[in-house]
Amino acid sequence: MASSSVGRRLAACLLNVSEARSKELVETVAKAALYNTEGVRREGTTVLNIFNDHDYNRSVITIVASIDSISEAILSACEQACGLIDMRAHTGVHPCMGAVDLIPIYPLGEEVGAEDCTKEALAVARGLTERVRGTSAFLFGWADSPLQRGLAHRRKEMGWFRKKLDLQAIRADVGPQPQTRFGLTGVGAGPYVMNCNVTIDTQDISLGRSIAKCIRESTPGGLPGVQVLALPHEGAVEIACNVESVKGNPPDHLIVGEQWPSFSISGESFCHAPASLITARVAEFAGRHGVSTKGTALVGFTPRECRGLAEFALSQGIAEFWKEQRRIRM
Repeated sequence: MASSSVGRRLAACLLNVSEARSKELVETVAKAALYNTEGVRREGTTVLNIFNDHDYNRSVITIVASIDSISEAILSACEQACGLIDMRAHTGVHPCMGAVDLIPIYPLGEEVGAEDCTKEALAVARGLTERVRGTSAFLFGWADSPLQRGLAHRRKEMGWFRKKLDLQAIRADVGPQPQTRFGLTGVGAGPYVMNCNVTIDTQDISLGRSIAKCIRESTPGGLPGVQVLALPHEGAVEIACNVESVKGNPPDHLIVGEQWPSFSISGESFCHAPASLITARVAEFAGRHGVSTKGTALVGFTPRECRGLAEFALSQGIAEFWKEQRRIRM
């Protein structure tokens, strides 16, 4: 899809909320990003995709708007989510800490940089804790100044990976002590992060964890930018990957036959591991144990797809693009 002047100021938020079993509730949250309380549409805003996972009880809502207006769309969706989701009643196999669990803001357009996204992320963190009393947030990525610690690092610090959370032991960066009703929300900004989940045909979670360790960035020989969990999922095991964008070009030994999607932010080049490479690596390690893969699911889009589809949706005046995308993309 051709680039447009509208696209130059675009940013995306892949809003993670801790609910998937009521699709009506999740759509209500998505629509709050698109329409004000009087039902009037916010110009220049679209929701490209809603990804629901029943076992995880988690949904990802892809909101795209101009960087100049995206914070209001995000905050309206968050207010709605906090009014509808009670963490005291939440169940699901995916780790989570908050009714609104994650608010990452990513630049899509050439005229949007780190400072812009950081400014809006901080405004969202403050706005959420002011509008919804009792909510609290931790910061990550560009918004975590001056350390700029990554999401995985901050989650580990906060105890996100533990089976039982001790909210009383957590000190939020913004807002009060986390409360059980709302939990704790991660708010940050950085280069685009894609989600790629590969299902292996086994119920052996220990095997899944060993595969996750093999492909994780922190392991020698692992894939750059790839953060991984192994989780039970629909009678199998899912290798759930956050695929972070990395600066510069991919390592030479990883690009044979694999094109790494690339983009730039303020003139600086970034790329990320392709889903095909992640799938191949998982299949390789699983195959050594006689286990096959069942399929790969992408949560949302690559950065280039996200911008292109957003430009199309906005040019056509389509706010609720998630209802249209399959028909349009096929």
